[in-house]
Amino acid sequence: MLAITVPTWVHVITDGRLGAPDIAVRAQIATLNAAYSGRFGGADTGIRFRLDGVTRTANAAWFREPVTNERAIKRMRRGGPETLNLYLAQLGELVLGYSTYPHGYVKEPALDGVVVDWRSLPGGAMRNFDRGYTGVHEIGHWLGLLHTFEKGCEPLGDSVADTEPEGQPTEGCPLIKDTCKGGGPDPVHNFMDYSDDRCMSGFTPGQAVRMQEMWAVYRGRGADTTLDG
Repeated sequence: MLAITVPTWVHVITDGRLGAPDIAVRAQIATLNAAYSGRFGGADTGIRFRLDGVTRTANAAWFREPVTNERAIKRMRRGGPETLNLYLAQLGELVLGYSTYPHGYVKEPALDGVVVDWRSLPGGAMRNFDRGYTGVHEIGHWLGLLHTFEKGCEPLGDSVADTEPEGQPTEGCPLIKDTCKGGGPDPVHNFMDYSDDRCMSGFTPGQAVRMQEMWAVYRGRGADTTLDG
């Protein structure tokens, strides 16, 4: 497995008053490193994040409507395909974040990156989503993972063999949920489901392999990688 270090730029957008403080940005990076190393449970993916810089922009329109203003916002983007650009603004109750996928970089490099609601950072004001796991989830997409409920109970699902098939996304944190016949219980504790933050704890070894493979194909050239075991 490769030891991958992802250079990371965080772009904090505010309305001049509301927005992510520096302490929350640092806490989010720490949470990413804990989650991707398996410290909350699950597999060590071999992936770590290095904070290379933070920008701060006061723009009320960008802050309130990041989707509408996406192209303008992402002109702040730094680096190549190996560089994670994380944009923090205010999205809304129904959408906590969104991400591009690795294969999209070739066609639209200017749009590459992850947008997350600043209130979902560790200690934030988003009820049930205040541990920074929205960032963990969306960056999973940026690294090539699909939702655990991708394609429902159909074969291949999320293209990872060791995540159990899941017919529909999880809400809350159920003690048990099993939506597909013939498989095990739904992976409600997986970072790529929709469970509450208190319910999530890890990635599977198969997800770690998929992220490593996606990195090698789409993002790894010129990046900081070493062979680890």
